[in-house]
Amino acid sequence: MAETQSSLAQLAINRSATKTRRRPWRWLIAGAVVVLVGAFALAPRPPEVQVTTVLQSYPSAQYLQLTASGYVVAQRRAAVASKATGRLIELLVREGSVLKKGELIARLDASDVQAAIGAAQAGVRLAEAGQRQAQATQRQAEVEALNAEAEYQRAKSLNAQGFVSPQALDAAQRRLDAARASQASASAGLAQAQAAIAQAQAQARVQEVNRDYTEIRAPFDGIVLVKNANVGDIITPFSSASGSQGAVVTMADLSTLEVEADVSEGSLAKATKGQPVEITLDALPGLRLRGEVGGIVPTVDRAKATVMTKVRFEKLDPRILPEMSAKVSFLSKAPSEAEQQPVLAVNPKALLEREGKSWLMRLKREGDKEIVEAIEVRKGRQLGDALEISGAGLKSGDRLVLAPPETLKNGASVKLAAK
Repeated sequence: MAETQSSLAQLAINRSATKTRRRPWRWLIAGAVVVLVGAFALAPRPPEVQVTTVLQSYPSAQYLQLTASGYVVAQRRAAVASKATGRLIELLVREGSVLKKGELIARLDASDVQAAIGAAQAGVRLAEAGQRQAQATQRQAEVEALNAEAEYQRAKSLNAQGFVSPQALDAAQRRLDAARASQASASAGLAQAQAAIAQAQAQARVQEVNRDYTEIRAPFDGIVLVKNANVGDIITPFSSASGSQGAVVTMADLSTLEVEADVSEGSLAKATKGQPVEITLDALPGLRLRGEVGGIVPTVDRAKATVMTKVRFEKLDPRILPEMSAKVSFLSKAPSEAEQQPVLAVNPKALLEREGKSWLMRLKREGDKEIVEAIEVRKGRQLGDALEISGAGLKSGDRLVLAPPETLKNGASVKLAAK
């Protein structure tokens, strides 16, 4: 029994001995973890930087006083319609058609007017025939008056010699008076016939004017912007009738294009008549046009607290169209052509001054890293909020470090700040 217990005691596991053997390994693992964490914490991290870009600016911005937005508007514009009412039977233009003043645009059905013209012309011919008849009657009355005058003079002479009685002289006098009355009546009839001709001719002219109303013509030199009607439409002077049209086309004189820009009421003192401006169009971003303030509308829009200014173009470009959106820069001085050419500019905070030189830290991507490349530049003019710069290899759109720290070196890796 004692031997059995001794054998079992030898088979028992001594746990205290096991714990003593494992303890050094735990300390080694813990020490390794601490070393790794410390190494990671002490390792240099790439600095976090903000990004800006190289801009394309214009030297004329140095004269900027005020900016305003507006639209290109034709000062001479018309919705061309007819004074007459009728069906459109011919349309000779389309959108974009160039017209000269008086050129035919469209025709309305004029069959009823043509019939009225025929009736008026017949009335003129009838009045002319009446005039001819009145002229013949007048000539006859003149001849009778001359004969009666001659007989009266003869009777008067013979009565003085005693060859005819006083009664014969009285009869000659009465005949002369009647002839003169007939002559006056014939003259009145001729005047009436002439008045009838004038009335008939006036009626004919009225109908000719009505016919002209059926021919719609261009009121001035211009271009068709909108075609408002089609052949077969009923055209009325007032388009309130159902299914009818008022204007046939809308046209504008493109030589009268101006920009109508709204200037804030509080900035009105910075805008004066004749002031030089620079105009840019959203549709033509590369085009910068010179102009001047042509006038300021003497009233304020109460709802928007703005005042409308009329801006004239110094030279019109054929690509400019009505209703284009425009931006107007009011300048203190008219820019030269060279000052309207683009230059490179940056936010002044992107410059880093070292040893009397100016540097930009350009960003370039290598793999998954952002690397800094130092580029020496020369400073130029202040263009509004931007600064003109020049340097080899720079181009518009290049990414730069904004407000680079003094410790940032060429070739350093950086981390971009979250936007």
